[in-house]
Amino acid sequence: MELSGRTALVTGSSSGIGERTAERLIDLGANVVVNSASSVAQGEAVAQRLGERAHYIRADISNADDVQTLVDGTIERFGQLDILVNNAGWTTVIPHDDLDELTDEIFARTFDVNVFGTWKLTKAAIPHLRKAEDPNVVTITSVAGVRPIGSSIAYSMSKAALNHMTLLLAKSYGPIRFNAVAPGLVATPWTKDWDDLHAAVERKAPIPRSATPDDCAEAVLAFVRNTYCSGAIMVVDGGLTQLQ
Repeated sequence: MELSGRTALVTGSSSGIGERTAERLIDLGANVVVNSASSVAQGEAVAQRLGERAHYIRADISNADDVQTLVDGTIERFGQLDILVNNAGWTTVIPHDDLDELTDEIFARTFDVNVFGTWKLTKAAIPHLRKAEDPNVVTITSVAGVRPIGSSIAYSMSKAALNHMTLLLAKSYGPIRFNAVAPGLVATPWTKDWDDLHAAVERKAPIPRSATPDDCAEAVLAFVRNTYCSGAIMVVDGGLTQLQ
């Protein structure tokens, strides 16, 4: 129960990486706010399963009013905010060589959620994080923000922006700690039909499998636990980027 008495807000936590991160934080004694934009029933079910130290708040981080509702609701329910895990994101698969399919609307939606939404929530959380004993923000980005790969050009650009945002905030807003976890391909409900990609990772990666939500959650916890780590980006891809 090493995180007893601390409160974490995990966006996009109705499934996948966010859900597993919320579970692990609960395991370690934290209070946790579970969040989703559209999967309300699923998010409520996660919070109910996690017990009395969990609370669900529906909010779309691309909406400024929802962002404030999310932060205010966290403070109202638990009285404090110590840990922010920026996991919510959006993408759609578009080949990188098809700029016609990457419409302005898709490009804008990708940045509205991944970059502007994450930025607005982080900014709104900072005044409350400043009051915490060991405040920290962990943002889930992607190996696509490190290398020119990913589900679309817009997605890769948005994740690169988040990686750089992490470094800039770490430099400027201490003692709040800012770090990022950059996974490779992760076996989640979103990627359950990507059989060819999972098979390719299994063939190529030094650790021959796709990442799991647990791999990513443990990376988040590593940053939460290390009180002197800030401005770091941890790639979680089984060593695949070392080969390409």
